[in-house]
Amino acid sequence: MKKLNLLTLAMLAGTSSFAMAQGTPINNVTLYGILDAGITHVTGLPGGSQTMLSSGIMEGSRWGLRGSEDLGGGYRSIFTMEARVEADTGNNSNRPPSGSKLPDRLSSATSLGLPATLQPAVNAVSALIGSSVGVNLNNAAFDRQIFVGLVTPVGAITAGRQYTPGYLASAAFDVMKTESSLALGQLVAIPASFDIRVSNALQYGIKKDGFSATAMYGLGEVAGNTSASRLLGVMAMYETPAFSFGGGYNTRNNELGDKSLTNAIAGANVKLGEFGTLSAVYATIKDNNPTGLSTIGATLSGTIGATAAAAVQNAYINGFKQDAALYQIGYRFMTGPHTMTVAYNNMNDKRPFNADRFSYGAAYGYAFSKRTDMNVIVTRFNNKNTSQDAPGGNGYVGGVTASAGTDATSFAFGIRHRF
Repeated sequence: MKKLNLLTLAMLAGTSSFAMAQGTPINNVTLYGILDAGITHVTGLPGGSQTMLSSGIMEGSRWGLRGSEDLGGGYRSIFTMEARVEADTGNNSNRPPSGSKLPDRLSSATSLGLPATLQPAVNAVSALIGSSVGVNLNNAAFDRQIFVGLVTPVGAITAGRQYTPGYLASAAFDVMKTESSLALGQLVAIPASFDIRVSNALQYGIKKDGFSATAMYGLGEVAGNTSASRLLGVMAMYETPAFSFGGGYNTRNNELGDKSLTNAIAGANVKLGEFGTLSAVYATIKDNNPTGLSTIGATLSGTIGATAAAAVQNAYINGFKQDAALYQIGYRFMTGPHTMTVAYNNMNDKRPFNADRFSYGAAYGYAFSKRTDMNVIVTRFNNKNTSQDAPGGNGYVGGVTASAGTDATSFAFGIRHRF
């Protein structure tokens, strides 16, 4: 019988446990990482156009340790510990250029359907929610991923903080592989529309011939409520030298145990000639019970009264609900040291806010070596109606533009080195 092998969530994110499982049958520990930094110029921001030195233009800068041990009989233990680092500051967290500002539709009393007299309360809630906008703001040591696992002849199981199956399905068919401001996920940063990683997760994965699949259970760890904050996810893909296709699904409950953010993803790519690849991905976003908003009323009731506080809480719950369709079509051409990519991304917001948006652009990369490359990316964000998204990078959130309907353009030039 052919042996089944591991496909962990880390495979598509740069740490291949499958490669470790196939490696030399001796104990090993590897130090690895990426440093990616460069100049970005973004128009349409609240303070006007801004030029910045940014970390994570193509990929988030990081360092990590990974290792494996051959246990004999087709068994192998593996581990990964991966930390975020900001190449521009040396920190391990960041905020968007727009700071804690939320879109106007989520920070205006009248936009939320509340009387203007409640604007001070809305300001207070917006400031509280806005303070959480950013990456790794709790400064976790190994925010990107940390897990330990066991590879067996019938698949593998890993435990720890890991990439979710739904996210990895999207990343597999995103023509940019989540790199740069041109990636699909850049259109849905605020509010967050994908669970990228989850802590306290168990995952089982297999890979046989061209087929690979994973299943994840993320424990919410809420005392007295086993369904609260729980995440379930699955992914399956089939790959050949000429084409690949697959899909994924994530569903997470909020802090009360109600079904919250849910994504379904389908994608495919096909080789066109010797050097080109055409990719397409489609995803749905649904959230009728947004996470983290259930205490707004209790927080405000002492200052504005229980009735008004409940109205503000309900307005924010309605405001943060999501119902959208997201898709991308892109083409990548690689020859010698050159990589050229074009992509079009579209987000159709089906909620009353109708915050539709789309982006398009091009990326060019030149590889000086297997480990070092130069990248140039130009991305245009078109915001419609109440949409207000600004382009970021793989390692940071772009935040919001100056006002609803304001478009933005990002120009980026960076150097990436892998070690």
